[in-house]
Formats: sequence, structure tokens, C-alpha cells
Amino acid sequence: MTSEVNAPIPPVPARNGSPMARLTGVRKTFWRGNEAIPVLDGLDLEIPDGSFEALMGPSGSGKSTLLNLIAGLDRPTAGRIEVAGEDLSALGEGALAKWRGRTLGFVFQSFNLLPVLTAFQNVELPLLLTSLKAAERRRRTETALRIVGLEDRMNHFPSQLSGGQEQRVAVARAFVHDPRILVCDEPTGELDRHSADEVLGLLERLNKEFGKTIVMVTHDPAAAARASIIRKLDKGKLS
Repeated sequence: MTSEVNAPIPPVPARNGSPMARLTGVRKTFWRGNEAIPVLDGLDLEIPDGSFEALMGPSGSGKSTLLNLIAGLDRPTAGRIEVAGEDLSALGEGALAKWRGRTLGFVFQSFNLLPVLTAFQNVELPLLLTSLKAAERRRRTETALRIVGLEDRMNHFPSQLSGGQEQRVAVARAFVHDPRILVCDEPTGELDRHSADEVLGLLERLNKEFGKTIVMVTHDPAAAARASIIRKLDKGKLS
């Protein structure tokens, strides 16, 4: 985020047209004893910078595995993965962790908020790993909570919030450090339709107004319809 008070999260200008992510010949195999279980089979994929992508497919099709590979949480068995200009295979574990901290935000189905922390403290967590001073951390955290419409709930604990409010806090935490890409694993899977629509509207705003690239795994056709690109994964291949 910029340090300008009146524009804490400015829209991101168009970049040079290079994709946010490029996967080439990616394979992922898991092992159960001596049995090889192929999940992704020579997958090629380009995700345009600034796009909102939905990944759909049956359970066990490899959606979450693909999301974890894009996020640098797992490594492929074979193939090349480049995200935000970095060849992830060239990064050691320490460098990969730093890259994730400055490049990606995560939104999980189960919110993953710490119950002993307030909404403000949960959102501030990623900033505690930076060199920002306390005043700047507070400004950014309050800005993120204002964007998700929860500035009046910042001192509430997760148990005092609805499910939709908890997920909006989780979204604020995901973008408070101004990442280039948000990866969302079933972000509406535990929400009612009204709350789900609120969260999806927020993701649309982050994509359209602030230029965030979003990759979302979902089983929900209504959620996928909010994306600009829908990809279907089945038996390790994209259709």
C-alpha cells in the first residue's frame, strides 16, 4: 500500500501484459506406500494479471493441489511454475516463505481466525512480520477493515461475529499487506447465500477496483459466475 493517507490502497495500473502465473508441464504425484497416485498430469496454464479465475471440478480432481502449487505451499513432481515473475522452483524454503509474505494473500473456507484475538488483531497479524511501525500498521489495518465494511466491529472477537463477518475479516487479513494475488479455497463454502454474496461482491471489488488477481476454488456455480474466467479440472487436466 502507498503511504498516502487519502489513497491507502490505490487501483493497480495495467502491467506489461505478462501473466501473473504460468505453469508448464506441471505434474503432481502423491504416494500411498508403493502406489503412485497421479493428481495433475502435464498441466499447462496461464493466469492473466488482474484476472478473477474460478477453478471448478469434482472432489479429488486436483483443484486444491493446483491452488497450493500456485501459492508455493507445495512443489510439483515435475514441470515449471512462475508466479509474479518468480520461478518458484528456484527458491529455497526461506526465500519462498518471504515471497509468499509479500506476494500472496490467502482466504480459507474455515476462516482460520485466531479466537483469542479481536478482528483488528487478526487483520494486523501479517503486518507484524514486516518492519512497519505501529502507527502505520494501525492505519493499514483500519483501512482494510473499512473496505470490508467492518470498521465498527474491529474490537469484536470472532465468537461475536457472524460467519459472513468472520470471512470478511479473513479477506481483510488477506489483502492488508497489499499482495498481488489472492488465492481463495472455497471462500463461501461455510456461508449462507446472503453472506456468500457479500463476500463474493467484496472479492469482485478487490479485483476490479484494486487490480488484485484472484484464483478461487469453488464447487458453487453462483460463486464461479462472479469470476471473469472459469476453468474446469478433471482427472488432473484442464478442460
